[in-house]
Amino acid sequence: MPRVKVEEPTTHRTMQVVNHIHTLIENGTLQPGDKIPPERELARSLKISRASLRTGIGYLAAMGVMKIRHGVGTFVADGPPEFGKGSLNLMSALHGFQTWQMFETRIILESHVAALAAERGKEEHHAALAEEVAEMFAAFESPADYLIHDLTFHRIISQASANPILAAIIETITSALYDSRRKTVELSIDLRESAEMHRELYRAIRARKPQEAHNLMEQHLRMAQIAQGMERPTSRKGSPGAAKKKPGRAVHAA
Repeated sequence: MPRVKVEEPTTHRTMQVVNHIHTLIENGTLQPGDKIPPERELARSLKISRASLRTGIGYLAAMGVMKIRHGVGTFVADGPPEFGKGSLNLMSALHGFQTWQMFETRIILESHVAALAAERGKEEHHAALAEEVAEMFAAFESPADYLIHDLTFHRIISQASANPILAAIIETITSALYDSRRKTVELSIDLRESAEMHRELYRAIRARKPQEAHNLMEQHLRMAQIAQGMERPTSRKGSPGAAKKKPGRAVHAA
């Protein structure tokens, strides 16, 4: 399937795709790793346009439900699971979770997960990471597509850590952050620096250098945090931290 531009599935037709796929997964018709029907066939059965189908599939891919393999087809993802993004969003609304707090959690967890991936990752993970890096370099003109490959890259690292609990926690947090990231990623002007950082991270993991992978992931996420207009809280009493914007430039999409 061709690359898709991710949009929020608010239209009736796009929600029809999302709900249909969810139903097939829930009733066991589709299992992890299964290939979904061809685009033309699925669009015809749902009585929707192929554009609406692609939007729905793109959203599901970004959320980790689908895996798009260009020139091959679209498959049901085989992991990692998430612990209920809805519950996290509800707790966030109830307790006032801040984006910087979610990002701080990612920095703490994902840097260690990257180190584990460097120790435990298999050749299949290395190949998948290389593929996503190549796709990032090919997607500079489409930030929405870039974001999908960015999310997938981090998802593969979680899988390579061989710790499904950590992978599920990270998946839950990144999925919860996806909607806000999707709305701002189009403001990105230069994604090359981000892609280069992902490539260096991939090389450290492939070379089985845990400390280097740890440091690169931490550096990458801190740069992403700044690029998205966030900073750590100040030490002043009662100050939760002010957002520091970088006008017109959001380099790191992660």
